[in-house]
Amino acid sequence: MNDFSVGSVIAIIVVVIVVIFVITTLAKAIRIIPQASAGVVERLGKYHKTLTPGLNLLVPFIDRLRPLIDLREQVVSFPPQPVITEDNLVVSIDTVVFFQVTDARAATYEIANYLGAVEQLATTTLRNVVGGLNLEEALTSRDEINSKLRIVLDEATGKWGIRVGRVELKAIDPPLSIQDSMEKQMRAERERRAVILTAEGTKQSAILSAEGHRQSAILSAEGDAKAAVLRAEGEASAITTVFDAIHRGKPDQMLLAYQYLQTLPKLAEGSANKLWVIPSELTEALKGIGQAFGDRGAAMAAAASAGVPAASAAPAAPAAPTASAPAASAAPLASSAPESSPAETTPGA
Repeated sequence: MNDFSVGSVIAIIVVVIVVIFVITTLAKAIRIIPQASAGVVERLGKYHKTLTPGLNLLVPFIDRLRPLIDLREQVVSFPPQPVITEDNLVVSIDTVVFFQVTDARAATYEIANYLGAVEQLATTTLRNVVGGLNLEEALTSRDEINSKLRIVLDEATGKWGIRVGRVELKAIDPPLSIQDSMEKQMRAERERRAVILTAEGTKQSAILSAEGHRQSAILSAEGDAKAAVLRAEGEASAITTVFDAIHRGKPDQMLLAYQYLQTLPKLAEGSANKLWVIPSELTEALKGIGQAFGDRGAAMAAAASAGVPAASAAPAAPAAPTASAPAASAAPLASSAPESSPAETTPGA
């Protein structure tokens, strides 16, 4: 009975060992690879194949699966790197690299640590690119720097089975003294632009105001010209009407002389008149009136001697001034001139 118990225990141990061996063998033989991952299999220490996503079978204890490699695009942000620009200024630049493993075998056997290699390569390439630019160009040429970095990194990492998709400069930090100078420069530039815009607005306002005044002056001048033309036309029409009326009335010399004497005192009107010149036509007018009265007196004498009434001898003349009338009408004119002036005279003198 003791022999039976010992044999049973040995048998159970053997069965357990066999079960454990089978489970271990199956565990090593069956591998499930998740999506977007790849596994490199080595057989007896040599590359054998690359496992794809899904169920894969391996030879236990002969094949060895290396750690899985992520085939998705990865984003790595590197710490700030000091870079010297062309104008000898030290700036701190943060970079972000987007890359993807395209060949698991090359990423495993061509480079020991592809992540560290990408970081160091990005740093050296960044220094080479930014070292040929001054600070202002480095701040304003990010797209150009990103493009150059991506091209260089993609060419260098191609044999490693890595494709660099994008390289971005996350931050470019110049020294604090340079930042203060840049802020002052930008503040001065903004003030200059504000002054220029204000001056342009003032200039445009002045131009528009001048244009408005010019148009107003032009319109006013055109209105004055038209008014003057209309006024002249009206005066010409009035003169023509008066001239035609005078010619139709056929006035005699006595009437014209009388109208002349009535108009003559208007020459002395106004408080500023101190001296005036008697026209030479005044004597002709007086002579015409005297002659008219002389002819009338002769006609009345002849009619009286012939016994004809005076009313029928000559037509009644219009009320004409007597011999003293010219002197009376001219007296106000003469009184307006200074007493010491040699030109002081009256029509009666």
